[in-house]
Amino acid sequence: MSYRKRLTFLVLLDSLIVSSAIFIAAWVVYPYTDVTELEGIVLSAVALLIFHHVFAAAFNLYNKVWAYASVGELLAIVQAISLSIVAAAIVQYFATGFNLYTRALIVTWLLHIILIGGSRFMWRVVRDRYINQGTNKKRTLIVGAGAAGAMIARQLKNEQNNTELCPVAFVDDDLTKQKMQVYNLPVVGTVRGIKEAVDEMEIEQIVIAIPSLQSQELNKIVAECNKTDAKVQMIPKIEDLMTGKVSVSHLKNVEVEDLLGRDPVELDINAIADYVEGQTVMVTGAGGSIGSELTRQLMRFSPDKILLVGHGEFSIYSIDMELRRTFDDTETEIVPLIADVQDRERIFEIVDTHQPAIIYHAAAHKHVPLMEHNPHEAVKNNVIGTKNVAEAADTFGVGKFVMVSTDKAVNPTNVMGATKRIAEMVVQDLAQRSRTKFVAVRFGNVLGSRGSVIPLFKRQIEQGGPVTVTDPEMTRYFMTIPEASRLVIQAGTLAKGGEIFVLDMGEPVKIVDLAKNLIRLSGYTEEEIPIEFSGIRPGEKMYEELLGEDEVLPGEIYEKIYVGRTVQVESELLKDLINNFYGYSNVELKDALMKIVYMDRNLMAIQG
Repeated sequence: MSYRKRLTFLVLLDSLIVSSAIFIAAWVVYPYTDVTELEGIVLSAVALLIFHHVFAAAFNLYNKVWAYASVGELLAIVQAISLSIVAAAIVQYFATGFNLYTRALIVTWLLHIILIGGSRFMWRVVRDRYINQGTNKKRTLIVGAGAAGAMIARQLKNEQNNTELCPVAFVDDDLTKQKMQVYNLPVVGTVRGIKEAVDEMEIEQIVIAIPSLQSQELNKIVAECNKTDAKVQMIPKIEDLMTGKVSVSHLKNVEVEDLLGRDPVELDINAIADYVEGQTVMVTGAGGSIGSELTRQLMRFSPDKILLVGHGEFSIYSIDMELRRTFDDTETEIVPLIADVQDRERIFEIVDTHQPAIIYHAAAHKHVPLMEHNPHEAVKNNVIGTKNVAEAADTFGVGKFVMVSTDKAVNPTNVMGATKRIAEMVVQDLAQRSRTKFVAVRFGNVLGSRGSVIPLFKRQIEQGGPVTVTDPEMTRYFMTIPEASRLVIQAGTLAKGGEIFVLDMGEPVKIVDLAKNLIRLSGYTEEEIPIEFSGIRPGEKMYEELLGEDEVLPGEIYEKIYVGRTVQVESELLKDLINNFYGYSNVELKDALMKIVYMDRNLMAIQG
C-alpha cells in the first residue's frame, strides 16, 4: 500500500471512530436519553474530530510502522487521545454554559484508546499469527531467555521481509524461567534438553543469544547443538546489543575462533598511549596477518606517523587503503613503504629517513614444510632480515625493537623454528651492547592467518573433503590475531632489553578436534566430509612448547604475559653462519642451524 493510500485509510478510519465514539459513550452513560438532544454533544464531536487529527499529526500517529508497534507507539496513542479529549472538554465546557459530560468524556477516552489502539495493533497480531507462520519460515529455537534472547525473539517476529526465521521456543538453564513465556514463546527446557526440543518441535535453526558466554560455556552449548541437524548461529557482540544494533542480519555463524576464544585481556591503555602516542612507529611485514593487525591496533593510540613496511605490493596497498578508510579523521601520517628486509641498504635508508621510535618486526617466512625445502631463503629472511632491521634500529637510536617470534623456536626440529630461534639470538646479542631495548615476543598459531590450518580446512570442506590431518594426537596452541597483536603491543611497554616475552596461549588443542568442529559448524557430518590422516610432514612436531626448560621464569609479569630468562649468546657462531651459509648445501645448512640452536640450549643449561 502506498503512503498516500495508507494515510487516507488511517485518517478515514480515525474519523469514523472519533465521530461515533462520543455518541456511543453518551448512550452508555445516559441510556434513556436521546443523545442527539444533549446540549453541545454535536459540537463536542466536531471538536474531538479536529483536535484528534491535530494531535495525531503532532505525535506522528500516521507515520509509524504499525507492524512493529510496541510500548512506545501505545504511549503516543494515549498522549494524543488524552490531549484531544482535554481540548474537546474545554470547548464543551464553554459551549454548554460551563457544563461537562464528565462520565461521557471518560468513556469516550477509553473507547478511543481501545478502538484506535486496537486498530493499529490488529495488523501486528494478524501478521505475527498468520503471515509470519508461513511454511517458508524456518522454525527457530533460541538459547537464552534473557534480555538478548527476548530482543532477538522480538526482532525475528518483526522482520517481515528480511528473515526466514520464525522463533517458536526458548531453552534456558535458569530454573525460574522454566514453563514461562517470553513474547508468547515458551521456555521448554534447559541446554541439556536442546536435542529433545529440536526433535519434538521440528526445529531447523538454533540461535545462541547469550552474549556474555565464555568459550567453555559456548563449547558445551555447541556440543549439545551438534547432536541435532539444526543450523547454529549466535549473537556476534555484546556492544551491538547495548547500542540496539542487533537484528537478524547481524546473527553470525559460530566460528572455530568463538570456541577457542578466551577472556579478553585488559590492556594498560595509559602505558601503551605513553609510548606510542605522538611517536613514529614502524611495522615490518605490515601486509601480513600479524603485521596488519598490529597497524590497526597501533592506529588507535594516535602515533604521529606509522610506517607500513612490506615486500608485497598488493598487501601493503590493501592495508594502507584500509587504514585510511577506517581512520579517515586521524592526524596520523600513514606511509606505505615497499622494502625487503633482506635489502640492508633500503632498510637503513628507511630508518635513517623516518627515525622511528619503535619498530615492530613481524616480517618472516613462517611456513614449516616450505622452509624445509628452502632453508637458504629461511635464513636470508628470518635471520639476515632480522639482523638488518635490528642493526638499523641500533645504528639510528630507535627506542624499542619488538620482534614477533614463534613457539616453534623452542627446541626446534625444523628450519623455520631454528631460524626464528637464531633471530631471537641476534636480537638478544644486540641487546647486550645497544641503547635500543630489544625484545622478542613468542606465541603459537594464530587463527585466521594465511598460514593457519583453518583456511586450509575450510577450502577442503568447500571442495567436498576429505579434511587432512597429519596425526590424531597432534596438538597446537591457538590465539586470535587481535589478541596476539594486543599482547605484542603490551609486551613492548614492559621491555627492559633482552627479554623473550611469552604469551599465555591457554590449553593446547588437538588438530583433529579442530577439524571435527569446523566440519560440524560448516553444516556437515563426518560421514559427508571425512577426515584423513596424512602423517607428520617434514620438520613438524607432535606438540609445541612456548619456553624451554632452561628459559622459564615463574609468574606472569602482566596478565597472560610471561618472560623468559636472558642468556649469553655465542655471537661468533652467529657471525660464522651469516657469513658462510651461502656455501652450504641444504643438508649442511640444516645441520649448521641445529648445531647453533642446540649449542645455545646447552649454554642456557650451563648458565642456569
